[in-house]
Amino acid sequence: MAKRIGLLFGMEDTFPWALIDAVNSRAGEEMVAEPVSVAEIRDDADSAYDLILDRISHEVPFYRTYLKQAVYRGAQVINNPFWWSADDKFFGCLAARSIGVAVPRTVLLPHKQHPPNTTAQSYRNLRLIDWDDVFRYLGFPLYLKPAHGGGWKDVYRCEDRDAFFAAYDQTRDLSMMAQEAIDYTEYYRCYVFGRERVRVMPYDPRQPHSSRYVCDAAPAQPDLHARMILDALKLCRALGYDMNTVEFAVRAGVPCAIDFTNCAPDADLNSVGRENFDWAVANMAEVLIEAVRKSRPFEFTGSWPSLRHLQR
Repeated sequence: MAKRIGLLFGMEDTFPWALIDAVNSRAGEEMVAEPVSVAEIRDDADSAYDLILDRISHEVPFYRTYLKQAVYRGAQVINNPFWWSADDKFFGCLAARSIGVAVPRTVLLPHKQHPPNTTAQSYRNLRLIDWDDVFRYLGFPLYLKPAHGGGWKDVYRCEDRDAFFAAYDQTRDLSMMAQEAIDYTEYYRCYVFGRERVRVMPYDPRQPHSSRYVCDAAPAQPDLHARMILDALKLCRALGYDMNTVEFAVRAGVPCAIDFTNCAPDADLNSVGRENFDWAVANMAEVLIEAVRKSRPFEFTGSWPSLRHLQR
């Protein structure tokens, strides 16, 4: 009987269908790829799929729980729902530091407004912030961004104290972090698939979304290119991501990891361009086929909790 690969996706159109076709054209009768079909989930139900590629559960909590049930029933899920749904960008910076990957100086901040069902009495353990110390540590300009989330939502560039507090006042009950701004000379985004395959792409986050992949940029110098591949692989192996993008801002020749916990990275033809799209489709198809052929034991996390850290 053919193994079944399911793709769970939402509004995106170009990537999922192309990936389904690529898997089916490569796998022959050994396996079949198709869109996931799911309704209510019984607690005694078996998984209909040997492997599921998740492109949407970060936006649909019902799907996230469904994927955990699929794992319980023996399916592989990319990305691991037990890991990515527990991560946050602040912890990602800690994990990066633990494996020697450069990241910006970062400070986690309390909520500006009380989250639902909390009052001032809920914060007995919270003392006043020493803002002068925060600003000395980070310097200006700095970025204010959510510790959870993505898509450049609720991200502010702050040039001075007044701009920072004006932005902080708009963050509602989000858990925010302040991060030093990297004065970069080059910027790259890397696809990392299967913790083995990396594509380094020049990228300009200052441009409109459809123009950020800079097709006419010169390739990175060989040493820088090799360093980004190494650091991208280290991050994804440590965090347990099998499909991810890692962004690097290059300062004084050193790639500084800016964003690297993307559980469903953009792979739309209209934004990434034809060459990047074709690479993503072909390489992710191979990753899915290899994962079905050589299933690995379930992992609760990646490789980051080394014995050294657990003994602290």
